[in-house]
Amino acid sequence: MRFNIITLSFLLVVGGLMLIISCDPSRVYEKNEKIADNSWKINSPLTFKVDITDTITTHDIYINVRNAGYYGFSNLYLFIDSWLPDGKHSRDTLECILASPDGRWLGDGLGDIWDNKILFRKKIVFPMSGTYRFQLTQAMRVNPLPGIMDAGIRIEKSQKAT
Repeated sequence: MRFNIITLSFLLVVGGLMLIISCDPSRVYEKNEKIADNSWKINSPLTFKVDITDTITTHDIYINVRNAGYYGFSNLYLFIDSWLPDGKHSRDTLECILASPDGRWLGDGLGDIWDNKILFRKKIVFPMSGTYRFQLTQAMRVNPLPGIMDAGIRIEKSQKAT
């Protein structure tokens, strides 16, 4: 009888872990980096290397931002540098809206911490397989910028139109 309970417990744990891992089938890549002392310096960009093999499916790229309630602005400007596997480079500027006009923080909040997933590119097809590099640099006029705790990138398969 003890063998059956142990086996059943093991199977439940393994099954639960598999369920947790498979809960987000659209995610291709996601990584967030902690900002030292929650104070982002202009000369401290965050770099993400992403291996892409799918050159057929459309993807959406999001920028993740976690801010503290004491962050002093309703938005965050970022420079986003992108390098293709062949070395081609582009730079974009993205405004991340973190608060509504009436001052309420947007996104998911827990206590005094807020998480936002901001769309950067929609329905793109990666032109070649290989390692892509993305770099996020804060582009505000305050250096260092207090109140930004983490930032990152998420790439997911685009949702099919219904």
